[in-house]
Parts: sequence; structure tokens; C-alpha cells
Amino acid sequence: MLEQKQERLHIFFSGSVQGVGFRYTTRYLANKYNLKGWVKNLFDGRVELLVQGEREEINLFLEDLRNEFKGYIINEEREWLVPLDDLTDFNIRF
Repeated sequence: MLEQKQERLHIFFSGSVQGVGFRYTTRYLANKYNLKGWVKNLFDGRVELLVQGEREEINLFLEDLRNEFKGYIINEEREWLVPLDDLTDFNIRF
């Protein structure tokens, strides 16, 4: 059963976000903040991210990710979703 404080965020990042270690850094930071979800490159050059955890942890994770890729991320399309109990860890999807 999910904890009450769980949140789920779906984001599409655009800019120079492929071929720069974005997915591996995202996985490292997600594990640092004990978040669940996945990240993957899209054929159109964007990166798709689904992340779930406590909102404060998600915000800290995003702050670190934006700082790490400052100048690479041009835009973010974000949508908060209803959290589900379908994620066990954080991984890179291919």
C-alpha cells in the first residue's frame, strides 16, 4: 500500500539532453533521494521521466538535476499524476 505522502510526476525534457549522461545522472540522483520510476530517451531527442516519491524529495531531485544540466535543458513539460503502487525501483528504460 502507498504512503499518503507519495506523489508522481511525469516530465518530458527537451534541449541537449541526449548523449550527455542525462539518464545515468538521473538514475543516480533518483537513488540518492530514494525515488522510484524510470527515465528513457525518445526518438525525437527528448528524455521522458516518470518519478514517484515524497514531493519534497522530488523537488530536491529536480533541483539537483537542473543544476547538473544547466544550459542543456531548454524546456520541461510536466504533469502531476495520481501515485500508483506499480514501481519498485528507479531504472533506465531502453
